[in-house]
Order: sequence, then structure tokens, then C-alpha cells
Amino acid sequence: MAVEPRQPQETAGAQPVGNSEHWVDPEPWHVHREQPLTPEQERYYTASQWRLMWWRFKRHKVALASMWILALFYVVVAIAEVVAPYDAQTRDPLHIHAPPQPIHLFHEGRFVGPFTYGYQMTLDMTTLKRIYEPDRTVVQPLRFFCRGDDYRFWGQWAGDFHLVCPAEDGTFFLLGTDRLGRDMFSRILYGARVSLTVGLVGIAISFALGIILGGVSGYYGGWIDNIVQRLIEVIRSFPMIPLWLALSAALPPTWPPIWVYFGITLILGLVDWTGLARAVRSKVLSLREEEFAQAARLLGAKPRRIIGRHLVPSFMSHLIASATLSIPGMILGETALSFLGLGVRAPMTSWGVLLNDAQNVNVVAIYPWLMLPVVPVIIVVLAFNFLGDGLRDAADPYS
Repeated sequence: MAVEPRQPQETAGAQPVGNSEHWVDPEPWHVHREQPLTPEQERYYTASQWRLMWWRFKRHKVALASMWILALFYVVVAIAEVVAPYDAQTRDPLHIHAPPQPIHLFHEGRFVGPFTYGYQMTLDMTTLKRIYEPDRTVVQPLRFFCRGDDYRFWGQWAGDFHLVCPAEDGTFFLLGTDRLGRDMFSRILYGARVSLTVGLVGIAISFALGIILGGVSGYYGGWIDNIVQRLIEVIRSFPMIPLWLALSAALPPTWPPIWVYFGITLILGLVDWTGLARAVRSKVLSLREEEFAQAARLLGAKPRRIIGRHLVPSFMSHLIASATLSIPGMILGETALSFLGLGVRAPMTSWGVLLNDAQNVNVVAIYPWLMLPVVPVIIVVLAFNFLGDGLRDAADPYS
């Protein structure tokens, strides 16, 4: 049975081309399009890579919440002197190892506003333990936007303004006090400045080393690639924690605390760059033969410009996600070193230094609030991990 050839479907205004059966429509394509793009579709198709990444990131609700939590932490870190009710070194010898004071709003059925009850302290002559009981007859209203302990903002400018202060001749120990009568809540806020900035400064060092060495290794290859890769393998062959301990122990004990802080940060950055360098190398290896890289090379661009202006920006979103996932490791590294006495030292305050006071199990059993500095560590590490997962999914164009 013969099958008749299908006749071409003529469109209004179409004209045949030569002797062929093909028809060409002289009208623009958009004239005959049945369903024009909506404004939302138009905005999506014309959006930049970073805007698409932001839209995908917003769909990750946990990562978005983690971003706001971390933003809150870093805002508080920036103004820790103002938010903390006491200075980090203020001592109250009358309230040593005092338990947390809860905030109340009502006293005897009457609304008073935020206040705390005073303490009555007795000494157990058998165990020599201080026993604190709330005194319901002493109401201590909290003061807001007030004058309190003197401080030097970021160690530079003198001030005494606080967001919240205890009542006149009263106390406000939201998370209790330590063995010297220092407010734990204030010390946790001051310690966050050191612990959180260690991660940022350390990842900046690691980021720079990873991009430079990984980019050079992937772009040039050959003996340069062999040297960089063998160096990475040597560094990664060492156990991480013993390496941290050895390098930290090498810091001179006579160094001032600020030098020790930068020394610990440098150690963490110098040890952590290897994974990022390998990620950069693999990306550069796959992209250096692409047309846009070849075009830049033919136009006379130098390797430094090709790597920095063309290759690295094309996968910068992946690098940011990888860097975000590396910050928690540095925070935990500083906390562990300070906890073991090899990191930041007094009078500087960090979360690891605060946890150093909780090494004795008997002390923790009697004064459990000394373990509270571990709570912000857990929150920040989880938030960074969730944020990194969200950024990694958003940076994946096939997610």
C-alpha cells in the first residue's frame, strides 16, 4: 500500500524556498507564538547566576534560618560590650559560683516588668559549698539602655552604655557565675568574638592559599602540579588534631594573648587549605580548555588574569559553599586547642577558654552551668553546616 507524502502545512504569509518543499515564514517568531512569556518567566530567564542561586537558596528553609541565626550572632559579636550586662573581667566576690537568675515578669500576682529576685547565700559547713536561695522579698527590676560597667569598645574607645543592666545594688546573672564571680553570659558574648572571628580569618587564609595554589596547579600542570599535589598529600597524611597540638605547642609561651590569637588563626588556615586547593585544581583542569578560556588566551591575556578573571569566577559559588562548610572545623579547632590550654590564653576570652574551667567532672556535677558555653558552639556549628548545605544545593545548576 503506497503512502502519500505528507504535504507541508502552509502558514499565512509563508513562502517556498527555491524548488524545495520547505516553507519559510518571513514574520518574526514571536508574532506566531501562542503563549507569550509571563513577567515571572521573563524575569527568571534573564536573571543572573547569583540571583538564580539566591532564589534556589531561599527554598532551603533550614539554611535560610541558619543564615539569620549566624547573622544575629555576628551582629551581637560586633557590639558585645553593649549587649553584655557586665564587663568580661568584672568580679563579684559575694556571688562566686552563683546559679543562673531567671527573669520574672509578675511578683505576687502583680505585673512588675522584667526583674530578678535577690540571692540569700549560706555556706554548707560540711561540703563548704555555697548554697544560693532566691529571696522573694527582694525585687530587682532590670534597667534598659543604661549606664553600667566601664569598657573599651573593641579595645579602643571608652564607654559604659549597656543594653540591659542589673538594678542598682542588684545582680543579674542570667547564666550564673564562675569560680571568680564573673558573669557567664557576658563572658560567652565576649568569647564569641574570638571564636567566631577565628573561623572567618582562618578561612580567608585558607581561601587565598587554596585558590592560588590550586589554580596554578590546575592551569599549568606538569612539574608544578606534581609539587603542589605532593605537598597536599604530605600535609593530609598527618592526623589533624595532633598536628594542631604540635604547632600550637610551638608558639612561645611569652607571647601576648593577641599574638597567640593570630598564631592559632594562622595555624588553622595553613592546615585547612588542602581540600579547597584540590577542588580548585579539578575545576581549573576542566575549564582551561573551554572556548572562553581559549579566547582570552588568544587575545593575549596573561595566565594570572585568565585564572582570576575568567576561570575562578565561573565556579565561585561552589567555592563559597565549600568555604562555609570549612568554618565550623576551624571554630571547633580553636575551641579544642583553648580547652586543652594550647590555644587562646587568659585574659582573652573564648568559648574554649570558658570550657577549660569545666574540665573537672566534680565541678561540672556541682555547677552544671559552667558547661553552658558548649551550647553556642553546637548552635553555630550546626548553623554553618546547614548554611553550607543550602549554598551547595543552590550552587548546583541541576538541583
